[in-house]
Amino acid sequence: MASSHSSSPVPRGGRDGIYHKERDPSPPRCRPIRSLPDVCPKEPTGEGRGLCDGPSVVAEHDRWTVYSSKVNLPAALNDPRLAKRESDFFTKTWGLDFAETEVMPSFYLPNITREHFAPYLQETAQRERIHERCKTICPNKDDVDAVSSITTNHDKSRAELEQVPKIFMKPEFALEDPATFNAVLPWSHFNSAGGKSSRDGASSKLLQEKLSHYLDVVEVSIARQISLRSEAFFHAMSSQHELQDRLQETQRAVAVLRGRTAAIDRVMCQGPLQAVRTALTRNNCVKLHNKMKLMAAVHQTQPTVQLLLSTSEFVGALELISTTKEVLQQELQGIHSFRHLGSQLCELEKLIDKMMVEDFSMYARSDLNRSLKDEPQVLEKERLESLVFGLLRQRKLDFLDIYSDEMILAAKAIVTQVTTDPDQMRVMTFPQWFELLKNVFESFLLFLQRIKATLNVIKNVVLEVLASNQKNRLLEEAGARALDAEASHGPSVLQGEAELAYLTHEGLFISDALNEAQQQQQQQQQQQVQDQSSVMGSRIQQSRAEAASSDSTCGTSETSFSREQNNQDSESGENMMPSELELNRVINNIQELLYSASDVSHDRCVKVLTARAKDGSLERLSSAEFVCLSQAVEGFVRDTEELCGRRSVSLRGALQSQANRFVHRFHEERKTKLSLLLDNERWKQAEVPAEFQDLVNSIADGRISLPERKIPGPEDRKPTDFLLINGQKYAVVGTVLLLIRIFLEYCQCVNDIPSIATDMLTRLSDLLKHFNSRSCQLVLGAGALQVVGLKTITTKNLALASRCLQLVVHYIPVIRAHFEAKLQPKQFSVLRHFDHITKDYNDHIAEISAKLVAIMDSLFEKVLSKYEVKAPMPSPCFRNVCKQMAKMHEAISELLPEEQTQMLFLRINAGFKMHLKRQLARLGVVNDGGPQNGLVVVDVAFYTENIQALRSLERLDLNMAEIWEQKR
Repeated sequence: MASSHSSSPVPRGGRDGIYHKERDPSPPRCRPIRSLPDVCPKEPTGEGRGLCDGPSVVAEHDRWTVYSSKVNLPAALNDPRLAKRESDFFTKTWGLDFAETEVMPSFYLPNITREHFAPYLQETAQRERIHERCKTICPNKDDVDAVSSITTNHDKSRAELEQVPKIFMKPEFALEDPATFNAVLPWSHFNSAGGKSSRDGASSKLLQEKLSHYLDVVEVSIARQISLRSEAFFHAMSSQHELQDRLQETQRAVAVLRGRTAAIDRVMCQGPLQAVRTALTRNNCVKLHNKMKLMAAVHQTQPTVQLLLSTSEFVGALELISTTKEVLQQELQGIHSFRHLGSQLCELEKLIDKMMVEDFSMYARSDLNRSLKDEPQVLEKERLESLVFGLLRQRKLDFLDIYSDEMILAAKAIVTQVTTDPDQMRVMTFPQWFELLKNVFESFLLFLQRIKATLNVIKNVVLEVLASNQKNRLLEEAGARALDAEASHGPSVLQGEAELAYLTHEGLFISDALNEAQQQQQQQQQQQVQDQSSVMGSRIQQSRAEAASSDSTCGTSETSFSREQNNQDSESGENMMPSELELNRVINNIQELLYSASDVSHDRCVKVLTARAKDGSLERLSSAEFVCLSQAVEGFVRDTEELCGRRSVSLRGALQSQANRFVHRFHEERKTKLSLLLDNERWKQAEVPAEFQDLVNSIADGRISLPERKIPGPEDRKPTDFLLINGQKYAVVGTVLLLIRIFLEYCQCVNDIPSIATDMLTRLSDLLKHFNSRSCQLVLGAGALQVVGLKTITTKNLALASRCLQLVVHYIPVIRAHFEAKLQPKQFSVLRHFDHITKDYNDHIAEISAKLVAIMDSLFEKVLSKYEVKAPMPSPCFRNVCKQMAKMHEAISELLPEEQTQMLFLRINAGFKMHLKRQLARLGVVNDGGPQNGLVVVDVAFYTENIQALRSLERLDLNMAEIWEQKR
């Protein structure tokens, strides 16, 4: 066969990288045979290179081909998420989206419609109609001959093949089968007579010819088929030879490649690989050595922890246990000899928790119950910091409850130490009891200072832990961002390293450079793991060293060790500390505990105060003593508020309750005293001692307080008749002088105890009302006649009472302003009592003035009813009126100021005019110039002359035109 000559040559160094046989330049002896199409497309093998370069298996391996697909298209399109399969042909195997998804038209292709082909169809329509008509009328001769010959040959061949029995055409045809053999060769026809005859020979010859005929028919059919398909057959044969030639070329190229690869492996790979194996073996030995050292360090954990616990270094022991557990979980996981160590460390950690709680309870008890004087505020500060740090590390956040319970017990013990039995406390004098109370206040202030100092130490530890947590969180966030950035830029960095390695290493492939970069990264990761293991081992060794040093020096500080261990825990990625929310809650609890300490101290002081007040002894205190008590309590409350930042109300409430009782007793005593003074008052003008004049002078200067009592000396001033206030003279009775001192005592109490301002104002207004009503009953109501035994209520008594009321009215605005300065704006409504009191006093003063006028009116009516217009002149009636007017003026002129005296006599003069007018009208005397008119004029002139002779009444006159009736 001429397969070697008919095979198609392949050029050397094609794009696919496969080496092919060179084309034979000699012409073929037969017609060229067409190559069959390749069933399997060739895989791309990279860039073309010469035979000297050799193929790149790595590059061809990385190139993607259709054979890289692992899932067929129907399986990819078959959506497993659909609960119900459709029965449609397309959606059943290709998925629901095949039938329902709309494909968006391309934006780069125009929308082609039938109108675009209209011109072409118009041009070819005529020729198409002619062509179709010609095809119908006269078909192609070649086609007709070919069809007829093929049809004839096929029918003839089919008829011949039908002569062959069907048994020869069956796929299961086998002569070894007896039934088939008997069917093909019926020997029964030959052996029927039991011997060989001429008939049997003819039958066998006939059978042989029949079978030969069948063979000829089949061979002819096969020859016909071969003749029809000879071209394809010979083409397949030539293609087979060509494929064999190509396989031989490929085999030779592969042999060359393998030889070169073996040389490369021998020259460039075996040595470096041996170096890598040696380095890996060395690294494994180093790891094993480090692991053994780590196991040795872990083996000493329990003795080290026991040593640390013996010196109460709980934080160091907890850090060592935590580090060991971390090592067991990460580095020594699966070590059979350490299978029970983890549970043992957990039990040991629980034991340390109990020991820390007990130690903190003992510390709180010893710190709060020690002496309050001559000792530092914080007891063993480093021990406290270590305990708090350990409790926080173990999340034992309820340790403040232990401190609170111990604080309450210590507060009770302070009261027991300072005070005596309550029954003995009641028999003490006030100075003794007051000294004891001040000692209680001082002790509780020292107690609160100590508690605040201790809580500040605890708060500082919590704040330090909180700051460390926040710092670690920020570092973790920054690390996470860095890892994300590295992950996003990692492939490009790796590719850049590969390119650099490819450029710097001659003769290496890119894949080798990539492998080298990956090996470097793995080595860096292994080095990090080794460093971490060494860090853990060093931490355990450091814990053991700390334990050894603490055994020799038990008083060393644990704080720095704890902080360092905490930082190392944070670096290693383990954070056992409470969260920021829990730490903030602990800080709030610390502040609440300080508030609670202030409240407990105040409650204990309230017990002392109420124990003294059970028999009412505090109510019987003098003003000065109660003021001292109030000042002491206010000072203690103010100091505790500044110290703790909390306004406690229990002690203030107890003081307020006692103040209310004190105010009630204070007011009742002074009201009773005022009532006794009024009941014994004879309403005569009293002398004013110099101390009272100084008292009103200090009030005028703005000092609303009681002056200090002076020891009387020989050079003291003598009493005066009047009280001089702002240039005005006030004639007063002794009760009013004492009333001034009494309301100054009220003002002084308000100065000393501002909390009782409203209550004291109400009581003072009640006192002033009582004075007004009682004085009205005694003077205007003539109650003094029975109470004191006065014979009558004179005009002088009335004028003196009016002047005393005016003095009180003068001081009501001063008192109001003083109380207003002590009240809160929301309490100003109680000031309306002073407005009501002022109105009552002014009404009382007006009633006294009306009483004086009424007295003279009754006198005028009585005297003028006997008036007769006759000689002698002046008449006795007018003489008696002038005498009474003079006596009236003499009685009130020294008591009332000139303006009030003048106004009073104007009213009296008006009354006299009215009564004289009535009498003249009754007598029938008219202004007619007669003798009676003249006599009346003489009497009126006498009256006017006598009245104007009195002081401040010079302009007082009788208008005669108002007296006479109009002449009829």
